Amino acid sequence: MSRLDDLLYKLCPNGVKQIQLGEKCKVLRGKRLTKKELSDDGNYPVFHGGLIPLGRYHEFNRRAKQTMIINTGSVGEVVWSDVDFWSSDGTFVIETPEDINDKFLYYYLKTQESFFKTQKREGGVPTIDRNVVERKSIPIPPIEIQNEIVQTLDLFTTLEAELEAELEAELEARKTQYTYYRDSLLSFEGKEVEWKTLGEVGEFTRGKRFVKTDIVTAGVPCIHYGEMYTHYKIWAKEAKSFLKPELAAKLRVAKKGDVIIVAAGETIEDIGQGVAWHGDEDVVIHDACFSFSHNMHPNYVSHFTQTDLFHSQIKRYISSGKISSINAAGLSKAKIPVPRMEEQIRIASILDKFHVLINDISVGIPAEIEDRRKQYEYYRNRLLTFKELSNG
Repeated sequence: MSRLDDLLYKLCPNGVKQIQLGEKCKVLRGKRLTKKELSDDGNYPVFHGGLIPLGRYHEFNRRAKQTMIINTGSVGEVVWSDVDFWSSDGTFVIETPEDINDKFLYYYLKTQESFFKTQKREGGVPTIDRNVVERKSIPIPPIEIQNEIVQTLDLFTTLEAELEAELEAELEARKTQYTYYRDSLLSFEGKEVEWKTLGEVGEFTRGKRFVKTDIVTAGVPCIHYGEMYTHYKIWAKEAKSFLKPELAAKLRVAKKGDVIIVAAGETIEDIGQGVAWHGDEDVVIHDACFSFSHNMHPNYVSHFTQTDLFHSQIKRYISSGKISSINAAGLSKAKIPVPRMEEQIRIASILDKFHVLINDISVGIPAEIEDRRKQYEYYRNRLLTFKELSNG
């Protein structure tokens, strides 16, 4: 029997009392600061609407070692601060009595984030009300048990963070290695290979405009240009989004084997990312994208669009403004190495496998990182699950 099991058996053999948080704790809303009041050389972090401090301020209004629940922005996130801080009106801070360990309450409420996220009140700015927090049921085991759980989770949290940091560092090293290897393979430096412009090996077709509010849960597959940055990588067989058939019929599509290239973004560096489409069904594309139909290996072309060599060529044809963009004529001028199809397939296969190992959450280091997080959450949740004391 572990020390925690022994304590539970001795101190609360019949279960643990559950109460509403507001019965024992004070839920305090912070005070807003304007951006002009923030300073880079301020002594104290300012929390408002997110896990990351909004900035710094020369005063604090909350002491260290208290739990915050974000009530705007990243609604429902539970945050802990080891230092004195300024709590804005975008956070609730929980003040506890002596018989509740602040860190124990933090760890427990962290397991309840999904609940808080479902309680947000929609409106101009999504938020949660104070009474949602005050009415949340929490377990109150004896303080000795709370302290033992905190000590255990503090140690486990430190070990998990150290391991994850090591894995993240290894992943970054792999990404650097992959970029170097990809650029080396696709530059064909010192090798004889024919170079052609994209206009010589294929044809560009610009998509037609649709907006995010047109997107539905089922229908004709589509790709909005914003998703090219947030969702898609080198290739795709399925679309994330859909349009109604009557609207899709008026728009333009990419076909199986085409490479979809994004042609607009907030910065010059955003332009030109390609995704090879392998879906059996045509996919509607946004007017900030081009479909590139060609006679080359799709993934080979897509990998090439990720290289510095490609981006250095198209950079001169990108128009800058509030939104940077490039037209088909500019993209057509970029040159691509055109080896025999067998060599294109070989290179694409190598880079595909490398890409999966550093990006696919189901394999390689990303999978190991995800497994460690799940393992930690499972262990934490088990420690913080108690038999409820019967009122009978």
